[in-house]
Amino acid sequence: MKVLFLTLLDFTTIDQSGIYTDLMREFVKDQHEVYIISPTEKRKQVPTTLIDNGNYKILKLQIGNIQKTNIVEKGFSTLTLESKFQKGIKDHFSDIKFDLVIYSTPPITLQKAVSYVKKRDNAKAYLLLKDIFPQNALDLGMLKKNGFKGLLYNFFRSKEKRLYQISDYIGCMSQANIDFILKHNPELSTKIIEVCPNSIEPLKIEKDENKALEIKKKYNIPLDKTIFIYGGNLGKPQGIDFLMDCLKANKANDKAYFVIAGSGTEFNKLNTFFSNEKLSNARLFAQLPKEDYEILASSCDVGLIFLDSRFTIPNFPSRLLSYMQASMPVLAATDINTDIGLVIENGNFGKWCKSGDLDGFNNHLSELCNTPKRKKMGKNSREYLENNYTAKHSYKTIMRHFN
Repeated sequence: MKVLFLTLLDFTTIDQSGIYTDLMREFVKDQHEVYIISPTEKRKQVPTTLIDNGNYKILKLQIGNIQKTNIVEKGFSTLTLESKFQKGIKDHFSDIKFDLVIYSTPPITLQKAVSYVKKRDNAKAYLLLKDIFPQNALDLGMLKKNGFKGLLYNFFRSKEKRLYQISDYIGCMSQANIDFILKHNPELSTKIIEVCPNSIEPLKIEKDENKALEIKKKYNIPLDKTIFIYGGNLGKPQGIDFLMDCLKANKANDKAYFVIAGSGTEFNKLNTFFSNEKLSNARLFAQLPKEDYEILASSCDVGLIFLDSRFTIPNFPSRLLSYMQASMPVLAATDINTDIGLVIENGNFGKWCKSGDLDGFNNHLSELCNTPKRKKMGKNSREYLENNYTAKHSYKTIMRHFN
């Protein structure tokens, strides 16, 4: 088949690891012709170019600035995405008749580009639903149902509905996502919606004890405590206030040590908190050299996941996969609508509590400081990944509609 993949992820090769690049490698391995549109933002001053990697091609499409910019520019750039993607398809893939177009949310604003390929080539369309917008923005108070923000909400909600309607199949991250989509979009057929989870091609993580020792010494991380790591985005969706509550409540905990590494809109808030509290059993890192971070992350003991308690949509953070890949148990504090906690506890590879439940968090924290129990959960974590969340699983889920 000739497959077109539309993404906002900026990459020039599918050889790097990630939930989308790993999936695309599965298509290439199975001898499909793969074409990818991966944008590059205007600030990088790189013109639109086509990269021919032999068995797959990547169109590096110049778009407006979306990340690390003001809300006006971000909004305009997001709204012009579909016209730019459509023009890129016309200009560079006019002679290609696609059989399948795959695309993900975010964003929800690629609907016209997808519709164009469907109509032109009679192609099937598969949506990888990774984000339920605008409801997530409504949950966090970024949008409202009245006033000017209400107009924005209604506009994006109509775009969302149109995107679902043009999709022949919708792959959701979990069963809770399926239930949510069907409840709020009853016009959709249950036959087109299925679980197609976040997935990766698991790398073999060889834990080098000497390197782990060196990296901990380099960053003044103790060798005799259970190390809990949070790595990734530090924004409003992550419920940073509860993370700070957890750190403060464990200031005197002499068994646990916390490593927080990431960036995002709430980083400065967290940085101020660290300065004021003068925590002796926690470190905050804005950015580490990639190699250092990977060694440090794989030498930690437990992975942390936080989500804002206000969410009504069932988020399923992909950072779970990196913890599982490193054979780490997971401690998650989330809203009650996601089923990530159910998956973690049913798979016996970690613990879950409701975001805001400090006693529950602390009880789980103490339990995970137990070495034998923690190591068994870490083993289960890797096994669950290999049995349920590999890119090959996702590839087979998509392809069963075409075989």
